[in-house]
This record gives sequence, C-alpha cells and structure tokens, in this order.
Amino acid sequence: MSTPATGHRPGPGARLLARWRRLERRVRGEITWNRIYRATSYVKSALWVVPLVAIVLDLAFAPVLRELDRALGWKLTGLDEAGATALFQTVITLTLSFLVFTFGSLLVAIQVAGGQLTPRIIATTLLRDNVVRYSVGLFVFTLVLTVTALNRVTVSVHQIVVVVVAVLGIACMATFLFLIDYAARLLRPVSILSRVGEEGLKVIDAVYPETVGGLGGDTAAPWAAPGAPARTMSHEGSSEIVLAVDLATLVAEARRRDGVIELAPQVGDFLAFGEPLFHLYGGAAAVPNRKLEAAVALGPERTLEQDPMFAFRILVDIALKALSPAINDPTTAVLALDQVHRLLRIVGRRQLRAEAIRDPAGAVRVIFRTPNWEDFVHIACTEVRACGASSVQVARRLRAMLVDLLRLLPAHRHPSLRTELELLDRTLEVHYREPEDLALARIPDVQGLGGSTRGQPGAAP
Repeated sequence: MSTPATGHRPGPGARLLARWRRLERRVRGEITWNRIYRATSYVKSALWVVPLVAIVLDLAFAPVLRELDRALGWKLTGLDEAGATALFQTVITLTLSFLVFTFGSLLVAIQVAGGQLTPRIIATTLLRDNVVRYSVGLFVFTLVLTVTALNRVTVSVHQIVVVVVAVLGIACMATFLFLIDYAARLLRPVSILSRVGEEGLKVIDAVYPETVGGLGGDTAAPWAAPGAPARTMSHEGSSEIVLAVDLATLVAEARRRDGVIELAPQVGDFLAFGEPLFHLYGGAAAVPNRKLEAAVALGPERTLEQDPMFAFRILVDIALKALSPAINDPTTAVLALDQVHRLLRIVGRRQLRAEAIRDPAGAVRVIFRTPNWEDFVHIACTEVRACGASSVQVARRLRAMLVDLLRLLPAHRHPSLRTELELLDRTLEVHYREPEDLALARIPDVQGLGGSTRGQPGAAP
C-alpha cells in the first residue's frame, strides 16, 4: 500500500526554498520606507562614505592595472625600483598631509561657521558638500593605491601603475590647492545663505508644485473631521522629529480600506513617546501599526527634504545671530533677508495645498498639514523685525521686501504683508525718536542702506 501524499516529508530542495522565502519576507519586513529614507539622508551627510567607497574601488582597480601591465609590457617611464620607490613614498607623504590638513581645517570650519552663523548649517550644508567629500575620496584612493604599489616594488616595477600613481599625485596637488580656495569661499556668509536658498527652492518645488492664479486663493478650507476617530495610534518609539512622510503609501492603504488617515503632527514637529501619531477614520482603523509606522521617517534633527519651513528657519537664525550684540553684523542679516525675500516671492505664487489629499477617484484619504502663507510670513518677519528694527539697514531691507511682495504677489497674499508693514511702522516709532532718522528708516532699500530708492514703489520722494 502506498504512503499517503500528506505523509511525505519535503525534500531538501523544498526545505531550502521555504527557508529562502522566509528570509525574503523577513528582509522585506526590515527594509521599510522610513529606514531607507533615514539611511539615504544619513549617507548624504556622512563624510566617511566616499572614502570607504574609494578603498573598495582601489582594491578592485589595483589588480586590473597590474594584469594590464603584464599583458602590454610597456616601458613608459624607465624608472627602476629605487626611482619608483621614491615616487611612491613622495605621493604617500603628500596624500597623508592633504588628509590631515583637510580634516583639521574642516573641524575648525565647522566650529567657526556653527558659532558665527548657526549650527543648523553643519548637517544641511557643510557635511553635504560634494566637493569636500570627493576631494577626500581622491586622497584616500591615491593613498591606498600607492601603498599597494609600494608593497610590490620588490617583485617588479609595473610601469602603468607608476604612471597612474604619478598622475593621481598631480591630481591630488591640484585638488588640494583648489580645495583651499573653495573652502575659503564656501565659508563666507553669502555662500552659505545662497546654498540654503537653493535648497529651499528645491523643497518648495517638491512640496508645492502647482502655481496659483492671480485672483484665486489657496484650495479648500481646512478639513472637518466626520466625528471622533475610530482609532488613535500613539508613537511608541524614541522621541524624535518628524522628517518626512510616505504619502503615496498612506493614500493607497486608506483607499484599500475605504477610510481616512490623519497624520497628527506636521513635518518638523517634535514627537514625544506616547503622543498621537495617526488618527484613523472608517476602515483605515484596520491598517496595521507596522505599515503606518513605516510611512513616517523620524530623526534627531530636521532636514530640508520635505520641510520648506526649515529653510526659512535657517536663514532667519543666521540673521538673528548676526543681529546679536556679540556679533553685531547687520549686513549679514541683510544678506539673509535677500534669500528670505527670494523664497517668499516663490512660495507666494504657489498653491499651498489643502490638508486633504485625495485619491484618483476624488475621495479624501489622507490629512497632511503643511505651513500656510501666514506661517511663512510670520517666520520671515516677526523675529527679524523684533531684533533688527533698531538697525536702519535691516529696517529698510525688510520694508523693501514687503513692498516688493505686495507689488508682485496675488491680492489674497496681501493682508499678512500689510499687517507686517503696519507692525514695522509702529516698531520703528519706538526705536527712532528723531523725525529725520525715522524718515530714513522708513525708506525701502534692497541694499539696506546706500542703495538707490528711485523708482521703487513706496519710496520716499
């Protein structure tokens, strides 16, 4: 009598396939969107990643050069063992010196820039600068390749390796000289402010891609909840800041369950343990916590990827640090207002989307709050006005920004701007007792003090 099929034990191949599928499911469960986002964000600001990649590339590149040298048998330099050894030792000394100087200078630059501008530029600007990262990568690649070549000189002198090391040594010297000039220019306030402004434009384009009409306002009124949420999910992890949200996944999950998912905090908010993370309505209450948690990236420090308000925060912080009595550099504050003005001009022409995000069928699926126009105006003006109104050039530059925005932006953007102008006027009356000084401080001037006011709207006759 034959053994029933249910009594058969699976063979080795079937057991191996089952283990592979379990491992695949486990790996997929670990590689979630928020972990990928955090890893990507960390790699962008990690200085050691490029040198590590350079070492790996060198370990693969050196054997290829040696085999190519054996195959071709070229006599390119005519250097013997002593000459090749001297060349390799010189390049090693150069690259080591370049590395030590570069890292030492970078540490000093980070301390100076963080103290005089704002610590928030360290991770967002200085550590993400690709020129510094790739320069260090070139130095490390040349160093490791040269050490490997020096170790094999006693066996034979590979002419192609000698030529490559010599070329790389020259490239390292040129790169080092360029890096000194580049670093000196990078640490100027105007360079840092321009970089933050460029990053701010990118995030505005990503978060608010649609432009607004001249007569219309932003989209619909704030979303009204249909009642109490069916379930509220609290944050169970460590207390961190909301960096980014995977909206596509949340919309898909809410549509599949026929419900609404409301993200309680806003990007950039600090989320403590036990605070509400999601409010779930309707069928969305059945979405597993694991999927909801995977759609939100948290971290210890704000980033610029999905946080347009953070660019304004950095610029305003630089302006406030420049206006502090310890530094007293109002010209840097004016340079910061140049970039704030630039960002406000762009964001004022964008459709600041409503809280409700809809699926392709038009049904509300996700509630995701972003800053509104009043939020941008307040962060751009309030603190600078309070701390910088006593500086004539800051007051004039701030007025020039508000006057220009009133002239260029749609009418529905004007109320907040007019309010700021009124507040600026009242603040100036407190600081300037002499009529001549008050009249001078009320002139809009894009240079702060000394620029021509002829032809500017609102300029004094």
